[in-house]
Amino acid sequence: MFEKLPLWLRKTLAWSVHLFTGTGAIWGLLTILAIFEENWRMVIFWMIIAMIVDGVDGMLARAFHVKEYAKSIDGALLDNMIDYLNYVVIAALILIKAPNLVPAGFELPIAFSILLTSGYQFTQVDAKTDNESYFFKGFPSVWNFLVLYLMLLGLNPWINLALFVACNILIFVPVKYIYPTRNARLRRLTLGLTYLCGAIGVWGLLQYPDVPQWVISVSIVYSVYYALLSFFPKIGAVKSA
Repeated sequence: MFEKLPLWLRKTLAWSVHLFTGTGAIWGLLTILAIFEENWRMVIFWMIIAMIVDGVDGMLARAFHVKEYAKSIDGALLDNMIDYLNYVVIAALILIKAPNLVPAGFELPIAFSILLTSGYQFTQVDAKTDNESYFFKGFPSVWNFLVLYLMLLGLNPWINLALFVACNILIFVPVKYIYPTRNARLRRLTLGLTYLCGAIGVWGLLQYPDVPQWVISVSIVYSVYYALLSFFPKIGAVKSA
């Protein structure tokens, strides 16, 4: 169907995907402004918008063949730049500004650490495997998710500190983490759970600070499923004849 469209329309659609990806920087800036205002509901709102953009732009890029019709722009590089802003820099800023996430005096050292380790993770030439399974190698620097979890859970700051340290270390451990929307194992189940839990999570976060406990429980169950599928590659693997 796409190939039957006029060439000018195919190119327009392909370039529009790059523009769509680029809006992630706008949502990131709005998130930063909300952080300085300590308006945590708006922080979460803009973070959700940024994550939705990041979650669908890859599918749009493949559907509209951006590598063929808008190939003068490196979409992967653009995506990485914006991801570093939204997943790492913003998380570090929240860590500094939000109260009681880590023990007093550790805010800057932990923020510095995630900026540096994520710089390493983002720039590895094999950070993402390019095969039918599509894995991230090492903890994929989803610090924004971790920060949101810790804001909602209200754990002891020392426990949070231990989690940050552990995730920093895991960046250098070559464990493979699945790419949920491109994973080949248990694909339908994984996609269904990802979209369902994502929708529930978005709805729950928009209720902040009165997020229902069952929403947090659902997200934890999904996280356990994700971890099992990542750490045990034989789960759901198709046996060759």
